[in-house]
Amino acid sequence: MGLFNKGLLKLVAVAVVIGCGILLYTTERDCRAKEKEMVAIQAKIDSYEEENAELQIVLDSDDMSEYMERVALEERGYAYPGERRFYDTSRD
Repeated sequence: MGLFNKGLLKLVAVAVVIGCGILLYTTERDCRAKEKEMVAIQAKIDSYEEENAELQIVLDSDDMSEYMERVALEERGYAYPGERRFYDTSRD
């Protein structure tokens, strides 16, 4: 009997096939996860590109007061004198 008899050779072949199957499965799972990440990143890129296009329109128009007013009201929470703002605090 040699070092590599038929039983040992079959066992090694089965182990290699199982190892390849596991490697294939984990690689496929990782690819799916990366594709999901890529879709999320692309959505962020699209959002930023849309925002940049809006900002470019404001920059191209020489009227910055409209932009400043929008930022003050929507993003900074400012209000006009005498204006009352109501916030829905029931949703958290």
